Amino acid sequence: MLAEFNGQGVDYFCLTFVLFLGAGGGGNDIQWCFSQVKGAVDDDVAEADIISTVEFNHSGELLATGDKGGRVVIFQQEQENKTPSHSRGEYNVYSTFQSHEPEFDYLKSLEIEEKINKIRWLPQKNAAQFLLSTNDKTIKLWKISERDKRPEGYNLKEEDGRYRDPTTVTTLRVPVFRPMDLMVEASPRRIFANAHTYHINSISINSDYETYLSADDLRINLWHLEITDRSFNIVDIKPANMEELTEVITAAEFHPNSCNTFVYSSSKGTIRLCDMRASALCDRHSKLFEEPEDPSNRSFFSEIISSISDVKFSHSGRYMMTRDYLSVKIWDLNMENRPVETYQVHEYLRSKLCSLYENDCIFDKFECCWNGSDSVVMTGSYNNFFRMFDRNTKRDITLEASRENNKPRTVLKPRKVCASGKRKKDEISVDSLDFNKKILHTAWHPKENIIAVATTNNLYIFQDKVN
Repeated sequence: MLAEFNGQGVDYFCLTFVLFLGAGGGGNDIQWCFSQVKGAVDDDVAEADIISTVEFNHSGELLATGDKGGRVVIFQQEQENKTPSHSRGEYNVYSTFQSHEPEFDYLKSLEIEEKINKIRWLPQKNAAQFLLSTNDKTIKLWKISERDKRPEGYNLKEEDGRYRDPTTVTTLRVPVFRPMDLMVEASPRRIFANAHTYHINSISINSDYETYLSADDLRINLWHLEITDRSFNIVDIKPANMEELTEVITAAEFHPNSCNTFVYSSSKGTIRLCDMRASALCDRHSKLFEEPEDPSNRSFFSEIISSISDVKFSHSGRYMMTRDYLSVKIWDLNMENRPVETYQVHEYLRSKLCSLYENDCIFDKFECCWNGSDSVVMTGSYNNFFRMFDRNTKRDITLEASRENNKPRTVLKPRKVCASGKRKKDEISVDSLDFNKKILHTAWHPKENIIAVATTNNLYIFQDKVN
């Protein structure tokens, strides 16, 4: 468990990699150096410790992870003046709490897992932080607050909390606040339940910061952050006859600037943009983004690998990025018929689709993320590889999250996969890739070149090099 890294007698270690993007952001300007990783060293990983979501807050000071055990672990970045000159502030455990517990639906005889599917931060309005976390059925709003003072000198209460007899009080004291060790408290402020028949796959906070959406396989609901007992159904694709079901909703997100606009993706590889001003029920989309299929790539697996696993708007709101099984696509919101950019993540796996179908890896749902300036995109792959694509220079790089190089400031080399033919010295054969090691969840600091990458139960943090 990541929280136990905080020095509680368990043998853990840290490892962080450092990313340096030069002024041009090109491949020759990138340096990778060793620095820190969070999580257990053991090869025997408990199911509950597997990381299921990663998310930076709006300032990047806090980084939250959720796991299959229903826990949320929050890391805080140390101030730079407390750290060595060669690195930025490291992220250390700030708070850990149990967000969700396993439940049982007695009406449907179904177990509800405690696994955290998504975490989304709200913008900070005061000293406290707020975040939404969700499992398959229930969304919770959590308040994370600090306390470093405690009141002393009550008149009607002893220091241990017992109440005094008022008749024994002969003098009045003015209570005072005394310093105490910093304590971080996580308390549930709202619980949004009983609104989804199917498993929740997405939550997204609106740019008005008053409402948010939650999406499951067939429906999208709109909530107000202050109201827990009702939500509005804004998308419903459930057919009258379930035998006619041809697609499901895979992801949904609000536009970063336009509070009336949101998109949702489907298992058919389409993305629908909806405008809530048009009608209360957004079953009719405003725009449909879909790329015609290349007949030369048509196969038995075409429908499966075209399913979109993640959709993310750029910070500017002009573009959106989608991730399917083999590629990342960048769409201009003004052009629906094809993406403006397509990046192949692991095209060398196209010849391996049959075996990937047999071991169920073909159904893995990879996430993707933008950097703060929308100039670079990142997504994960197998063998603990992750890929970065520079939109300006059109260069790409493959890197590995590995414990092997664990000396500080060790420069790491980019990795290359040999699809066929004679393998070069530094290349790895596609047949030797480990499909049990996969990077599904990634996050990018909103303002700096700091990246969080989850590999099973380990959280790697990458930073740009400080000279």
